[in-house]
Amino acid sequence: MKKLFDELSHQVSKATTQKYSTSFSLGIMALKPEIRPAIYAIYGFVRLADEIVDSFHDYDKEALIARLRLQTTEALNEKISLNPILNSFQETVHKYQIGLDLIDQFLKSMEMDLNPVDYNTELYKEYILGSAEVVGLMCLKVFVEGCQEKYDELKPFAMKLGSAFQKVNFLRDLKDDYSVLGRTYFPNVDMNEFNNEVKCCIEKEIKQEFAEALIGIKKLPVSSRFGVYLAYRYYLSLLKKICNTPAQQILNARIRIPNTQKISLMMRSYVKYKVANV
Repeated sequence: MKKLFDELSHQVSKATTQKYSTSFSLGIMALKPEIRPAIYAIYGFVRLADEIVDSFHDYDKEALIARLRLQTTEALNEKISLNPILNSFQETVHKYQIGLDLIDQFLKSMEMDLNPVDYNTELYKEYILGSAEVVGLMCLKVFVEGCQEKYDELKPFAMKLGSAFQKVNFLRDLKDDYSVLGRTYFPNVDMNEFNNEVKCCIEKEIKQEFAEALIGIKKLPVSSRFGVYLAYRYYLSLLKKICNTPAQQILNARIRIPNTQKISLMMRSYVKYKVANV
């Protein structure tokens, strides 16, 4: 029975999420059980593409990402894939009517990572749109469970949150992106002159996006509100740690929050969520 394969496919997407991200796994566990598989499926698909461009250095990345694009299209058209992650993703796309334009925009940003790009403001915005904002919109499609009116209302806030998450990632991963992968995403920033003043300007921009995103989080359905709020709080704490770390140190080490602190953060976030009635 295909149902058995579909269940296995979602288990693979869930295992992929848990293997690669404890923070997102905690956030997903705070969602209503019925929508968790869909978010695991989205994360699994995103992670699959991300690993190609970030990790598979001894392989033909361009051929692999092109194959992923082709196999994704085939899975969506045929409503099945022998790749469990793509199979769970295509099911989620059809169930929640996720736009093909969002998927295409995401893959375009992944393709931008295949070669060094000299990012100006326009390319920077395009990359963030595809790598983060549209992923937030895919998840929003699941959160609103088919309500187009609610989706349209919350769309700008979901994009702000995705953008803030990605920019925090840029700062957190600055060392590896620059030293290992040869990438610099921030426009008009010379990494040889990256200092506390430059870092503070970027942090100010992220804080503003977080403030705007929180407005939308408060308007999410109850089924997804705490899970998204938890992810928001995690990234906010990560940003705070980055803000308290000198620029030179960020260039030399990846900023992390230990798993024990993540659990503690989850408990504190729940209390604040209840008291503040987010």
